[in-house]
Amino acid sequence: MSAPPDPRLILHEDELDAGLELLLLAEASLWAGVDAGLEADGLGLGRSHWRAAFLLRRRPGVGVQELAHLTSLSKQAASRILADLAAKGLVEKGQGELDGRRRVAALTPAGEAFESAVSERLRSHVARAYRAAGLDGVAGARRILAALAGGRTRSPGASGVAR
Repeated sequence: MSAPPDPRLILHEDELDAGLELLLLAEASLWAGVDAGLEADGLGLGRSHWRAAFLLRRRPGVGVQELAHLTSLSKQAASRILADLAAKGLVEKGQGELDGRRRVAALTPAGEAFESAVSERLRSHVARAYRAAGLDGVAGARRILAALAGGRTRSPGASGVAR
């Protein structure tokens, strides 16, 4: 359970805007790393494909509905992304263990290599930022990002926080 917010923490509009600006600039920097990795890979895939592959590595067995929830894509767009990955041999689709009607996806070895090649660029970027922030900064950044992510840190219907 999280502690109640500190009532002394009153942020003014310009302070909040400075935080939003930093988030937007950080996002642009991270996406530039993804784009460079995708270009180097040469598969002709986009950001959404890498994002789906990353989430499949972190959450094996994700289905279309959960992928749509996590990424804010429509179910149709999430389905198309998974179909594109499957057509390139990066994802295998199968039946859910509890519900045979539910279609789940998992990365193939080629999919794991694709995801890893792009993600390694981002891991080093995040590691540099964490080192610059120090241990207290890492914990604080994770708390802030988890609060911003909201319900996406948990699977729909799950109790507790995802990895």
